[in-house]
Amino acid sequence: MSLLCVPYPACLWIQQGHPVLGVTHGMCTAAGSGPVAAGSRTMLCESDARMALTEPVPTAYLNVDAQENCKVSLDGALVNSSARVVEVYNTETVEDTKTEGSQMDKLGFKSSSPPPSSVWTTQRDGEVRLRMDEQGIGSEAPKTVHDLFQEATSKYGDYYALASKKGGQWIKLTYNMYYDECCKAAKSFLKLGLERFHGVCLLGFNSPEWFIADIGAIFAGGLAVGIYTTNSPEACHYVAENSSANIVVVENHKQLQKILEVQHKLPHLKAIVQYGEELREKRPNLYSWREFMDLGKDIPDTQLREIIDSLKPNQCCTLIYTSGTTGQPKGVMLSHDNLTWTSLAAGRSIKLAEATEKQELVVSYLPLSHVAAQMTDIWLSITFGAQVFFAQPDALKGTLADTLREVRPTAFLGVPRVWEKMEERIKSVGAKSSMLKRKVASWAKEVGLQTNLKWMNGYSEVPVNFRLARHLVYKKVRKAIGLDRCTKCYSGAAPITRETLEFFLSLNIPVYELYGMSESSGPHTVSVPHAFKFTSCGKEMTGCQTLIHKPDEDGNGEICFSGRHIFMGYLNMEEKTKEAIDEDGWLHSGDLGKCDKDGFLYITGRIKELIITAGGENIPPVPIEDAVKEAIPIISNAMLVGDKAKFLAMLLTLKCNIDIESGEPGDDLTPEAIEFCQKLGSKATKVSEIISSKDKAIYAAIQKGISAVNERAVSNAQKVQKWVILEKDFSLFGGELGPTMKLKRPVVAQKYKDQIDQFYMDTPTTTENDLRR
Repeated sequence: MSLLCVPYPACLWIQQGHPVLGVTHGMCTAAGSGPVAAGSRTMLCESDARMALTEPVPTAYLNVDAQENCKVSLDGALVNSSARVVEVYNTETVEDTKTEGSQMDKLGFKSSSPPPSSVWTTQRDGEVRLRMDEQGIGSEAPKTVHDLFQEATSKYGDYYALASKKGGQWIKLTYNMYYDECCKAAKSFLKLGLERFHGVCLLGFNSPEWFIADIGAIFAGGLAVGIYTTNSPEACHYVAENSSANIVVVENHKQLQKILEVQHKLPHLKAIVQYGEELREKRPNLYSWREFMDLGKDIPDTQLREIIDSLKPNQCCTLIYTSGTTGQPKGVMLSHDNLTWTSLAAGRSIKLAEATEKQELVVSYLPLSHVAAQMTDIWLSITFGAQVFFAQPDALKGTLADTLREVRPTAFLGVPRVWEKMEERIKSVGAKSSMLKRKVASWAKEVGLQTNLKWMNGYSEVPVNFRLARHLVYKKVRKAIGLDRCTKCYSGAAPITRETLEFFLSLNIPVYELYGMSESSGPHTVSVPHAFKFTSCGKEMTGCQTLIHKPDEDGNGEICFSGRHIFMGYLNMEEKTKEAIDEDGWLHSGDLGKCDKDGFLYITGRIKELIITAGGENIPPVPIEDAVKEAIPIISNAMLVGDKAKFLAMLLTLKCNIDIESGEPGDDLTPEAIEFCQKLGSKATKVSEIISSKDKAIYAAIQKGISAVNERAVSNAQKVQKWVILEKDFSLFGGELGPTMKLKRPVVAQKYKDQIDQFYMDTPTTTENDLRR
């Protein structure tokens, strides 16, 4: 049985491909029958928008009057009620996904040929049927990226759009100037021979040039393709070849070398452009940014206009490559409508202000090859007229804090590691304060946490002690980290721990969670001040639907999405696309989760990460890992192992200083970790000291924390029986973490295979009994 998260009395069952309709007042029943037994049918209680399946079947009209009497006329597919319209399709998959036709003229498309019949395609020039609603935000007219930008220039033309720091000064572009630069770049791409639906790869840190090249490529009919700056030459080659890239835009000499190394294996490549620094050498078909922008001067406006006019909202314009934590990266095809509609839906959901009311200020620093940064920095900003300030390339090595204090953004998105680093910094500064200041801070944090938790549960009162704490502590902390006027603090791209959320909430900085994936154009659920629950990633955006597939007795099942934000398909990967989008058009996320009675979504694990023990018990590792990290402050990363084994064990790393230049974890413990050791009576200052001496105080503290976690385990199978401390923390440098700081479990399992094997040999490792002895 599959359940939609948001209940509604109009329900639809599909059994053996035939729709059975029913309306109830609180319980779903089949038309003319009693309640349906669990597991006997697939139950889909419809949310605000129709299910987008694959082909129309005859229409059934369901009319509900004010007395809730209903009348069904079986002529098949359209179910009408006063509240909503639901369109039903049969479940046959359309095999031929490459379509040359367009959507209906009323949706703003130019062609009169038959509309595409499938919601997915794997062809670069394919078109899809958009998942339009009859009303609400899902019924908004589809737009191309160019349509969106033209609207922005008409509304925000003279407002500042982009700001980058050069020579200590902020250089700014207005929206009109930004648009003109994108058109110039588009003409230059055409001059270089960019072909329709071929890639323009972007390899470098965030900058105005990155944005302009991205949008210019789309205007010119190409595909914008981000590449992670941490990619190896071979990984760059895979993306460039897979996207049939005609042009690669690189930031500097270091990134240029990666492309030159694999250039001979890129048959479609015609030119390379470098934007971040001057060229160190002259090569054929290698251009500086200035040279590149001058190339298209003789391309007539009419040539570009003809291409822009031929763009369709249901065609691909951007490829987002997955980080490849579970295999080769997949090219996620996003349409114009995916980008333009999702940015509108997300912005409205989190109540972004339009520039004409109050301009939002954001800092761009997260990798633009990731969908979260693209949606936030490029598309949301254009839709609402925000001003984007670019951080320095070494932002994640420490300078982000300076940029935040200078810009003072009104909205900020951080991956969990960024919030954790801020937390560590605040704690480190606090530890050096006087005894009196520490006592005041501790009091204020307790007041802040309790007050915010009460507000979360519906209370509106502002206690006097909270007002005093705000004046003495909260305002000063916010100012110190540059978030004094930030009303929208968000975390996304990976799970964040409860400990970190509580820490910031105690300082009156609620960090709201977002949840989504590349395949949903970024966000699917959002938390907002008036709809916020601790450890929940919020409710689905308006116009989107959530389904919990095959829930267990606790309501946990696979999270599935539907809506106009769902991607077109994986480039040239039909089987992978069919695995992701089922016959009914639902996107299967691979994540496990559940919805509460109010529609809040909670992520409980990932299907591919599930550990299945030798006894057959399915165990999601993340909750156990998070609990261990929360119980033992010195632990930086924890990875649970035990697949097909008799018991669970855990790899642990300690908090240590990171080399700012290389990103390599060192041996020296962080100030916070040293403080933890000193409280236990240990004099250790290095990871190697703790491991080599098997420091009794530290090992006992770790075991005590793990034992406390074990006491809360729901079964013996979920208890951690053995553990080991690794010499190096996980990092991007070491390859254990992906670009968004997600743990690459297969990489860690292979890298530390010997240590894992040791757990299950007769040779003793660290266990509770060892420490007791």
